Amino acid sequence: MQRWKERLLHGQVIPALPLALNSDGSWSQRHQRGLVRYYAAAGAGGLAVGVHSTQFAIRDPKHGLYEPLLRLASQTIRQCVPDSEGFIAIAGICGGLQQAIGEASLARELGFQAGLLSLTALAQAPEEQLLEHCQHVSQVIPIVGFYLQSAVGGRVLSYEFWRKLADIQNLVAIKIAPFNRYFTGDVVRAVVDSGRQDLALYTGNDDNIIVDLLTPFEFSGQTRWIVGGLLGQWGVWTRRAVELLEEIRSIRGQDSVPTRWLRRNVQLTDANAAIFDASHGFSGCIPGIHEVLRRQGLLPSIRCLDENEVLSPGQADEITRISSAYPDLVDDFFVK
Repeated sequence: MQRWKERLLHGQVIPALPLALNSDGSWSQRHQRGLVRYYAAAGAGGLAVGVHSTQFAIRDPKHGLYEPLLRLASQTIRQCVPDSEGFIAIAGICGGLQQAIGEASLARELGFQAGLLSLTALAQAPEEQLLEHCQHVSQVIPIVGFYLQSAVGGRVLSYEFWRKLADIQNLVAIKIAPFNRYFTGDVVRAVVDSGRQDLALYTGNDDNIIVDLLTPFEFSGQTRWIVGGLLGQWGVWTRRAVELLEEIRSIRGQDSVPTRWLRRNVQLTDANAAIFDASHGFSGCIPGIHEVLRRQGLLPSIRCLDENEVLSPGQADEITRISSAYPDLVDDFFVK
């Protein structure tokens, strides 16, 4: 098995890469490289590039940043990661079949190991068409399935969809992010029923990260674990996220979980609510990520490609509150 696949199955912290823009909207390649180096130095096992946190508008011809960003990230990974063959570089792949095939081909050419496949462009398509789409893209690059919450454009997908998706040979992982315990269980049960042991499960449930990682999902007498996280949340305070996952591994499978872990789950969810702007329907989620990184000096501004995408009223104060309330989540010491 390839080194990166072994590490994917073991479970890693995989942050989603934000886009580094100056206050005038120009791309800061210096800060972009710095962010990649930060994630690598923090101990992240991979990086997702060109996904929601990176802003889907990078694909718009007026910005034309999809290829340059993937190229810069790939080059920086090779320069700063000693074991770059084991580092899991994941490219976001969007659009209809023609666009998705094009993005998958580019990602493979640039050295990305897998593609996180968005299905939002096929929002009205029947599930069989979605499966065909996934199958075609998987012939170009290994794919990571993605269960996206409906609040930000996802759709409800049946157990049968996930069970059939698990039969796609070049599916290497699933990011589970429906923010729904019933739907999360559907995905895990489908993978168990497929019999595949070479398929990694990753949480994207920002509202329940720690509990996802500590839960033994048992179906048909078999236990499966969500082994890591592919998260926008872990695009900030990444060193602490790495330490958190290491701690969780050390207690995973014990008969009793200390109450402090349930307390930490609440704290991390509260922090995520502030950063991702849950109280305003996540409208300030990307500026919220940017604000945390800006305060640490890792980004030059909180500017988004859409200059109307800004922090919601009171969101900056909420970020100040949770940064002060939960010092164990913050990695300012590491960044300094």
